[in-house]
Amino acid sequence: MRCSLLTFSIHSFTLLLIVLVSSFNVSNATVPSSRTFKYVNEGGFGEYAVEYFADYRTLLISNYPFQLCFYNTTPNAFTLALRMGRPGSEFFLRWVWEANRGRPVGEKATLTFGKDGNLVLADADGTVAWQTATANNGVVGLKLLPNGNLVLYDNKGKFIWQSFDHPTDTLLVGQGLRSNGPNKLVSRKSIADGSEGPYSFVMEGRYYKMYYKTKNNSPNPLLYYRSDEFGGAGSLANLKFYCNPETEQGYAFELGFLWDMNNSPSFGTHILSRPKYNSTYSMLRVESDGNLKIYTLNLNVEWGSWENTFKLFDGDDHESFCQLPQRCGSLGICEDNQCVACPKPKGLLGWSKSCAPPVLPPCKTGGANVGYYKVVGVEHFTNAYTEGVGPMKLNDCRVKCSNDCGCLGFFYREESSKCLQVPELGTLVKVSNSSHVAYIKMPK
Repeated sequence: MRCSLLTFSIHSFTLLLIVLVSSFNVSNATVPSSRTFKYVNEGGFGEYAVEYFADYRTLLISNYPFQLCFYNTTPNAFTLALRMGRPGSEFFLRWVWEANRGRPVGEKATLTFGKDGNLVLADADGTVAWQTATANNGVVGLKLLPNGNLVLYDNKGKFIWQSFDHPTDTLLVGQGLRSNGPNKLVSRKSIADGSEGPYSFVMEGRYYKMYYKTKNNSPNPLLYYRSDEFGGAGSLANLKFYCNPETEQGYAFELGFLWDMNNSPSFGTHILSRPKYNSTYSMLRVESDGNLKIYTLNLNVEWGSWENTFKLFDGDDHESFCQLPQRCGSLGICEDNQCVACPKPKGLLGWSKSCAPPVLPPCKTGGANVGYYKVVGVEHFTNAYTEGVGPMKLNDCRVKCSNDCGCLGFFYREESSKCLQVPELGTLVKVSNSSHVAYIKMPK
């Protein structure tokens, strides 16, 4: 018995010693001085055309065709970002990852990689705008991999931090979404404004979906696209953007998603596009207008090196442009991929960008100061995935919207008596069924 206790005690002590030594080695691992750096955001701008018509300064962190840069679309508001492309091509270099999205830095800002292994972006006054939060975690170096993944690694080569775990609006080949990690991409607000926009691409349940966040900040974003259901039991665990040759000869390359399910052996591929050349340098992006696109860089040609190899909303082989929430601005009827009319209380007028819902009076309980005008043969852009609630009577649907200050109108299906309230109108999709009608809220 004493021998067993002694053996157990020695074994426990040995395990404790191993843990302590490992912890000591991690906490004491530091970045060699030769690998540390400090870059200052100053000097002349680059000469090539880049996306968003930006000015930029390059850093000495690159792995062709990728390079880390500071860029700005407005003076003295810089983003630390990774660009991709062939310098000198007639098409611009594209931005595929951003560190300090929505928190720009100014002139003389610094990017520092110190001995403690933390990568820090700070303004000139020392205020930290962004960091990897990897201080004293065993980081011994930084490198930019050939696939565009910026990584911090330990002395065994394990990634302590990687940019692939922090996507913004873009996925590179080999990058993905996870149920236990980043599960969505969010668009830019606009070309000039790189902060988060209203559109998102989300891995959710057995689908990938696209949502629109309304301008009045309604608590629930509006679904405007849902993929076909992925097979197998459970929900998606991983959705990775991939590129593979279809044959040994490589006549065409598949671009799409590799996927697998939680708690299930189910896995497979979901092909989006088949370019007829090596498409390894491709990127999938949620655009600022809500479209989902793939851009492919062909390094084997000098001219026309960028190609748009997939559009989810293309008005042809895939989805109609009329399903894009803001295709027709804040209000407009869309038919055959075009904005064809502006619905007004007195009827349909020609559409223009100035077409907008009526300006409503201050909201009152019971909606006594509002009325509605009717538009026949239209659906909301979300109607493709929901009829609304009900069945309920038309007047009950009207009262429900009138009592909701966030409701700008409702869509009613007369054959099923389903009622859909909407916090934003946007694109009204023209349909042949005249029993599908919209009621737009207006001052009484």
